Amino acid sequence: MLASLLAPFRSVPSPHPPEAKASRTAGLIALISAGHARWSPRDYATLAREGFARNAIAHRAVRLIAEGAATVPLLLMEGAREHDRHPLLDLLARPNPRLTGSSLMEAVCCHLLVAGNAYVEAVAVEGAVRELHVLRPDRIRVVPGPDGWPEAFDYTIGGQTLRIAQDTLVPGVDVPPVLHLSSFNPLDDHYGFAPLEAAAQALDLHNAASAWNKALIDNAARPSGALVYGGTGSLTDEQFERLKEELEASFQGAANAGRPLLLEGGLDWRPLSMTPKDMDFEAARNAAAREIALAVGVPPMLLGIPGDNTYANYAEANRALWRQSVLPLVRRVADAFSSWLAPAYGGALRLVPDLDAVEALGSERTELWKRVGAADFLTDAEKRAAVGYGEKRP
Repeated sequence: MLASLLAPFRSVPSPHPPEAKASRTAGLIALISAGHARWSPRDYATLAREGFARNAIAHRAVRLIAEGAATVPLLLMEGAREHDRHPLLDLLARPNPRLTGSSLMEAVCCHLLVAGNAYVEAVAVEGAVRELHVLRPDRIRVVPGPDGWPEAFDYTIGGQTLRIAQDTLVPGVDVPPVLHLSSFNPLDDHYGFAPLEAAAQALDLHNAASAWNKALIDNAARPSGALVYGGTGSLTDEQFERLKEELEASFQGAANAGRPLLLEGGLDWRPLSMTPKDMDFEAARNAAAREIALAVGVPPMLLGIPGDNTYANYAEANRALWRQSVLPLVRRVADAFSSWLAPAYGGALRLVPDLDAVEALGSERTELWKRVGAADFLTDAEKRAAVGYGEKRP
């Protein structure tokens, strides 16, 4: 096909002196300089869109921690006494008509991982807290008071802003209407630092690699390069357009993938960019995936990332996930809810995770029981205390 197009090239004399160019393809050398890397903005909307919504590694890592945290039951303790029934437990089990207790914990943990901030609003009726609602972090703005501490929160939606003052929700009890949980941020006094923000560059790299793969499939036989005509004379505009149309029709697109390109009449193909092999493409993509997983706190082995089997087996990696990421997050949220809501119910109430109900830690619990049971120098009461149980009830 290209031979018929190139045949007229040999017989068309140049209508201009050699110093002048009459065609876009005559004796051309193009100097191309690489532009600067384009990084996504580091705000909640971008992290939620480019990270949680469009990146499979980040999405699964966040859900793995948040869903695990949502399955951990919370015990209500008052000193050494455990409450089996209590209004606070009922509130957390059914925060509002649309959410269950596990859904509330999952939403709070997801917001902390994606935004670094989580906001929960309490609603009181007749002097008692009746409902809890999770607020989106991108709609909340902290309003600092004269002393620097937040005195209100502005909630904006649909072009309207509602100011929620941090006044006492329940008369006579110090329970503010909004609980703000934030991750540690060394650069801000009020807003937390999101784990996904630390992996922002890795997210961009991983997403760009996926986009490159998609573009390669859609445009498989159109490599980055240039056809250089080294013969005498020049191409007319009509010949240039015909050659361009022939290339697009016969060599561009997934349907023409792998089709050989025949060059005649002084035409030479010169690639203008590195190949995926030159860039060590797959290794860079896996390295970016590992950075995302590690920033969130998930062992890469659990996400199926190759080349990072640093744990002896899958069970060990799963225990590391629970011990290093899930349980610390659950304890932090439970402590925040305890200090926020306990004054509304009186007493020294505190919420603690029930580790005996965590299946992933079953082997550790069994080993603990064996060691404590074999300790003959301990009394039954001391053994119960060592494994986390209180005094035996009559």
